Amino acid sequence: MGAEQKALELGIAFPKKEKGYLNLCVRTGNLLMTSGHVSDLKGKLGANVTVEQGYQAARDCAVKILQSVHDAHGTLDGLRVLKVLGCVNSTLEFTEQHLVVNGCSDLLHQLFGKDGDGFHARSALGFANLPTGAAVEVEAIFEIL
Repeated sequence: MGAEQKALELGIAFPKKEKGYLNLCVRTGNLLMTSGHVSDLKGKLGANVTVEQGYQAARDCAVKILQSVHDAHGTLDGLRVLKVLGCVNSTLEFTEQHLVVNGCSDLLHQLFGKDGDGFHARSALGFANLPTGAAVEVEAIFEIL
């Protein structure tokens, strides 16, 4: 079963979206590079947002990324996840950014396979603030196989 079918079985749908101000997913050669996608959840990890809430916010970012990739490529099938960058709005003392960004990585592993095309490089970084006060922002790079 391909990534597209797995997503649909998880209840992730891909309705047609109108283009916005910026290109949310651009193709260059055999790569799809996404813009940063912010969570709807606002707040700061280590202050008023829990790791569990942040994990879900990162997963929600992944769903938004998949929508943009689907819009640009027409399917999730035939893709390999290369790189994920997770940005976590966090206090100076917070050190669990990697656990938050696991919300994104775990979904990608579910869809593309942890030992296969979903096995990706990743960075999880803390930031003093993110656009719109979002708790999490994620971007990703996919290879078209």
